[in-house]
Amino acid sequence: MSMKLAFIGLGVMGYPMAGHLSNAGHQVCVYNRTTAKAQDWAKQYAGEHATTPALAAKDADIVFLCVGNDDDLRSVVYGESGVLAGMNAGTILVDHTTTSAKVAIEIANKAAEQGVAFLDAPVSGGQAGAENGVLTVMVGGEQATFERIQPVMSAYSRFSQLLGKVGSGQTCKMVNQICIAGVVQGLAEGLHFAKQAGLDGEKVIETISKGAAGSWQMENRYKTMLAGEYEFGFAVDWMRKDLGIALDEARNNGASLPLTAMVDQYYADVQALGGGRFDTSSLLARLDAIHDKK
Repeated sequence: MSMKLAFIGLGVMGYPMAGHLSNAGHQVCVYNRTTAKAQDWAKQYAGEHATTPALAAKDADIVFLCVGNDDDLRSVVYGESGVLAGMNAGTILVDHTTTSAKVAIEIANKAAEQGVAFLDAPVSGGQAGAENGVLTVMVGGEQATFERIQPVMSAYSRFSQLLGKVGSGQTCKMVNQICIAGVVQGLAEGLHFAKQAGLDGEKVIETISKGAAGSWQMENRYKTMLAGEYEFGFAVDWMRKDLGIALDEARNNGASLPLTAMVDQYYADVQALGGGRFDTSSLLARLDAIHDKK
């Protein structure tokens, strides 16, 4: 069934996600802070663009958000030009941004005041997952609301799961990033060690990837890591934002995250090397830089 949708935020994730919704036959109106990108999207897909989030959200059944951080989220939700100003009671606001659980609860409460349901729904799968429509969506909110939007989200996702009340999706995304950080550091150290030992990295990975050491990171990143190329995924700057959110939440709930805290500082080292826009596999670049200094 075709629905009237709004999509706010056309970054590397949002642009193709909104495109999948249009290709699925929905009426989509987009907004982006850089108007030219919204215009380009409207030319590429069957859809419209608006000059404010509120205008994009006007009369929409569901409004999707995919912006940068907590402050960006507030800027497109609140005020005369924010999406809530254009939304009607009985509609749904879905946030795909990776944010703190605190801001998710805050916005859910504001939305509820005008009868708008809210779901926090961060995604995993990176730019490639968004472009190929195979993202994983981690959702917090009410079961009935989730069931209404799940068929719509299937346009760009291959799996979505309701984890609990509002904020649970963001908390699950924190777990996701915690796990990635440790795996990437282990892979970086393994490849660095193999190089120092004089082993053929390709043959090493071909061998160990068949067993318990195998991972998504190994399968998808080892070739570019061995080549010293780090332009193929989620940026270090964004990963540090996400790990910072997780570490803040850990201080609140009492969780111990020593490895996460250490890897976060390793990513700070990568930033200091000028690699803020490198992808997260660039932890190997840090190890190579340390060795080169010896």
